[in-house]
Amino acid sequence: MNHLFKFLTAIMFTATSFLTYAVDFPKDYKSWTSATTPLSKIGALPGCDADVSTLPAIYRETVKKYCSIKPGGPGKVAILVKPSVTANYKSRSASGKFPDGSNMILHLKDLKVLFVTAHKDNQPEYAVFKEDGTEITKPSGNLSAQACITCHTGYQAFCVNGQCGQFK
Repeated sequence: MNHLFKFLTAIMFTATSFLTYAVDFPKDYKSWTSATTPLSKIGALPGCDADVSTLPAIYRETVKKYCSIKPGGPGKVAILVKPSVTANYKSRSASGKFPDGSNMILHLKDLKVLFVTAHKDNQPEYAVFKEDGTEITKPSGNLSAQACITCHTGYQAFCVNGQCGQFK
């Protein structure tokens, strides 16, 4: 019985490892294209005391999530796009196709944190890194990949295959 348990555990671990894609830290992120969006034009997320009640739900949820990471608000932001996928990013087509690898970043400049969206087989994956490349993705909570998935899939009017913006 013990051997059977070990065998099944090994198979489950192996199968899970094939289903999980590790997001690579984009070492060259400083050379990526800075995207112009309503958020990047402002240059910062609203402070935690800002009245965001009239904004769409995705923006209210974004402020709520990032205020839980840093009381007072996360401060300055930039949206960065890997130069080779700029056309994909700008098209925001319904297909939302992106090549494998890290493609987009929400850079919380004051916190020195990068929220990275990568793709594997055209499916989005998420990770959180410090600027020095240290991965700080947590198993649960607001720094988890699941928190990213919840927002990036929960607002279909704004998000296409991991890329969120003003509208589809």
